[in-house]
Amino acid sequence: MTHDPLASVSAVRTPQDRPIPGREDEQVRNNAGGHGFAKDLWTRLEDFLVLGTDGGTYYVGEDRLTADNAKSVFDAVRADGVRVVTLATEISTARPPRAPKNRPALFALAAAFAGGDPETRQAVKAALPRVARTTDHLASYFGYLKNLGGKASRDRGTAPVTGRAARSALASWFLTGDVDRVAWRACKARQRRTPQGETFELRDALRIAHPKTDDPSRRALFGWIAGNVTDAEARDRVPAIDAYLTARSVTTAADAIAVVRDRGVPWEFLPDAVLTEPAVWDALVDTIGTTALIRNLSRMARIGTLAPMADATRRAAARLTDAAALAEARIHPMDLFLALRVHRSGRSQPHVRADVQTWTPVPAIVDALEAAYELSFGHVEPSGRRLLIAVDSSGSMTWGRGVTLGGSKLGDCYGIANAMAVILNRIEGADAHVIDVDTQVHASKVTPRTNLREIEGWRPSGGGTNLALPFEHATRERLDVDGFVILTDNETWAGRRHPTQALDEYRRTVNGAARVVVASMAANGHTIADPRDGGVLNTAGFDASLPMIVNGFVRG
Repeated sequence: MTHDPLASVSAVRTPQDRPIPGREDEQVRNNAGGHGFAKDLWTRLEDFLVLGTDGGTYYVGEDRLTADNAKSVFDAVRADGVRVVTLATEISTARPPRAPKNRPALFALAAAFAGGDPETRQAVKAALPRVARTTDHLASYFGYLKNLGGKASRDRGTAPVTGRAARSALASWFLTGDVDRVAWRACKARQRRTPQGETFELRDALRIAHPKTDDPSRRALFGWIAGNVTDAEARDRVPAIDAYLTARSVTTAADAIAVVRDRGVPWEFLPDAVLTEPAVWDALVDTIGTTALIRNLSRMARIGTLAPMADATRRAAARLTDAAALAEARIHPMDLFLALRVHRSGRSQPHVRADVQTWTPVPAIVDALEAAYELSFGHVEPSGRRLLIAVDSSGSMTWGRGVTLGGSKLGDCYGIANAMAVILNRIEGADAHVIDVDTQVHASKVTPRTNLREIEGWRPSGGGTNLALPFEHATRERLDVDGFVILTDNETWAGRRHPTQALDEYRRTVNGAARVVVASMAANGHTIADPRDGGVLNTAGFDASLPMIVNGFVRG
């Protein structure tokens, strides 16, 4: 029989290095040479807001990834600037937190203000106090705005454009909220650096904004920040300034401990000289918030406050394992997993020019964080659905410098994906099953009772990527599941058919109502998910809310 070349054209089984026939316009070539579906503009924007672009991926360098995602932000602003502001605000303020860093959201606000229409600029004005919650956030926004909407200055730098709209947006930061609350965050840090490394003075921002107020207390605060109101006058008007100045005046550890206990001041109010004293942090262990306690565990270990058998260690561990306090502070299992990884790393270097900081992990604190991790599941209900969780174990998932937090190495994408798989499996129990996939299906080590310490030593099987395998495996084994969760960088290329074709077969032969959540580990602009398929959901990043998203979506 004569060979018919048309017989090789199939929309049911198409090698992943070719687009699906009839859908060529919808698919793009990914960075590994395979084909997937191009994410729409708003999905790409959401990926960027959650993931950022630090470090690049196995296939794409940081510079190109940043340029691609910045273009998505600008395109989205041109399409609907108000929607950009709304999405950035929702992701920045989500609880549990969705994004490990706030800078992508601040960049999006700056881009929206610089390139948006008047309605968009009004949206930025309303959103800025919610997204820029600290002086550091405001410095980042200010630096991005200078780059995107500023003008060249005489010293070859960039100066801000200070029109009425820009002044009004900055003024909203100073005018929104209770005056004591504004003073509290102003006192915490009046000087920061922009992303470009320039000094950012809060008083300079105040002078540009020139906010108007009839409130005598707020006027006193503004005058004090600008240097036009004396400390004595400001103290009489604003309690937070009085607490701050009292704290700043201490010269000994004993005085610092007294003001911490009497006034409940945050650690940021105290002079740097006393923050190296173990006894001061001993007092702070009982007064700072749960989130601040978790963030400063390594600092306290470094200076010696937390040490084996120390009383401060006992009290810190007791606070960490207070289930009611964890629930009130909305501490998520992923937050505690990250804190555990940071503390156990014993090393931090926030940026290449900073000194390396080291500490010895405290066993009792490690145990308390693990116990807190277990307790933090208390308010999470299982979905009651059967899940197949597939972790991409290809070589690209372990590439590069890995995932870092505050200069501490947490692990690679494979390790973090396994942590997510453990959390999901812990919630769902016997209704969840985890596998590894590269160009084959491999048994996973994940169980509902996997100890978080175990994951650090796990290594992927490596090789290529075929993300049709989770669906082919479930079809072959007749696994009747309600939902698939795929943890991947989406760089699939090795299969003889596309993931969406394999999913179609699974639905035809096993469970027609099965839903899919694709959790992207990189903001690279494409996905295995068919945009026409309402039963497939894209998520992005090491999202602390992922278990709840899976729960709600699989339930339908």
